[in-house]
Amino acid sequence: MKKLDSIPIYQKAMSLVTSVNGLMATIPEDDAFLQNSKGMIMEDAMVMAAKIAGAEGGDLYSIRMQNSAIIRSHAMHLYTQIGSLRYHENFKDLEYVTLLRNELDEFRLLFIDWVASFDTNNHMWDEWGLFNPPGAIPPTDSYDDSFNIDDFLEDEDL
Repeated sequence: MKKLDSIPIYQKAMSLVTSVNGLMATIPEDDAFLQNSKGMIMEDAMVMAAKIAGAEGGDLYSIRMQNSAIIRSHAMHLYTQIGSLRYHENFKDLEYVTLLRNELDEFRLLFIDWVASFDTNNHMWDEWGLFNPPGAIPPTDSYDDSFNIDDFLEDEDL
């Protein structure tokens, strides 16, 4: 956990969670639309932090890239959700929109540097082709990446 807390992108993600919590306190309780938006906004912020932790713990390039794609999706959704608050008549704290969008822009820059730091030599071949490092060469025909559950279970376990 100490290592994670020292990573700038994780620090920024946790700062976003704190800022989003502040935003949540300003949303009127009697507005159903804003209350629904509130849940989506909080989910996006929390998933971003969790996926950074997962990427850092998983060290393989393909796992890190898969988590990165999820983080990017939630960050873009969060940016849109926060921006849409400006157009809702019951939302009055517009300074939160600017503050959070600025934090997300800072997060995006940290994200670019973080992804660029991934070790492309530490990967397993992604048969779907989506998360292979640039220039990775597919395994030869003699490469066997099959998983057989029977290799791990005794007959009586079935």
